[in-house]
Amino acid sequence: MPNETTFRGRRAVSIENDLLRVTVLPGGGHIAEVHDKATGVNPLWVPPWTSIEPSQFDAGRHRDYGDGVDAPLLAGISGHNLCLDIFGGPSEDEARAGLPVHGEASSADYDVRGGGSALTARARLPLAGLEVERELELRGRAVWIRETVRNTGGADRPIGWTEHVTLGPPFLEKGRTEFRASLTRSRVFESAFGADDYLTVGADFDWPNAPRIAGGSADLRRFSSAPASGAYTAHLTDPGRAHAFFVAFSPSSRLAFGYVWRRADFPWMGIWEENMSRSSAPWNSRTLTRGMEFGVSPFPETRREMVERGRLFDTPTFRWIPAGSEVSVEYWCVAGDAERIPETLEWPA
Repeated sequence: MPNETTFRGRRAVSIENDLLRVTVLPGGGHIAEVHDKATGVNPLWVPPWTSIEPSQFDAGRHRDYGDGVDAPLLAGISGHNLCLDIFGGPSEDEARAGLPVHGEASSADYDVRGGGSALTARARLPLAGLEVERELELRGRAVWIRETVRNTGGADRPIGWTEHVTLGPPFLEKGRTEFRASLTRSRVFESAFGADDYLTVGADFDWPNAPRIAGGSADLRRFSSAPASGAYTAHLTDPGRAHAFFVAFSPSSRLAFGYVWRRADFPWMGIWEENMSRSSAPWNSRTLTRGMEFGVSPFPETRREMVERGRLFDTPTFRWIPAGSEVSVEYWCVAGDAERIPETLEWPA
């Protein structure tokens, strides 16, 4: 069996080798930790508020997580969560039926099994009529991950499917943490993104220079140094590469951390920035994060909006899971010592 443990008071299981420790939360299936033993740093985001099991959330008792439709997700979120079968908020009808923000996969209860350096996590998503399985295996400084989604129903389903990888302190530092990615055509979020949004709404641009509201551009290869800021940009991964990637580098810890995936599986990346901007609970103007979110959709939006958008930059903005079938994807997470930021990240041999 994997090592049964706790992570910030939550049920957790971990696998490890001489270089890395990976921790998964059965409640929500989040990859909460990819701990680099040489530096002692976990690049993934650990929210500054107390985390609880998703199954324990009660809107009447747990007001500290806010009163929005995203409160159940925020109560248990950590690190890398899976958005399935939507990326974004539910419609009003879906919310009344119990569908949470980013779908059931981020709040489901996972059965986690395995041993040694590998584990498998499985969950049912009853509202979506899907089953999801995530396999993880440590291979040196890399974590190999395969996800399989099964459509148990008799109808083809249009779905969102995004790997919501979120980085946080101490790895993430204002004005210092650097990023490289195989990104090309890009678009700023199509409406205002909070009180401290600084990018031109809906503007198209080429990575990495996003147009500022005040003029000029922001180089998205380095995290903001502003006292407070918030933004979201959508990016098409390079069509000329079979594999897409992002890599981040912390000058303080000399740690490089990134993901690489098949572009045919996930053609889009969303970059979400929260820099002490959101004042409502549970954010309370104290949260520093950057999401590097790769998936089948460019923007977090409702299912209807996703389907009606259809395409952006001549690329589909969702995918189909045929009736009674399953679809699998593979990707890698890599962490390692580095003197400077790598300019690319290759598919491990």
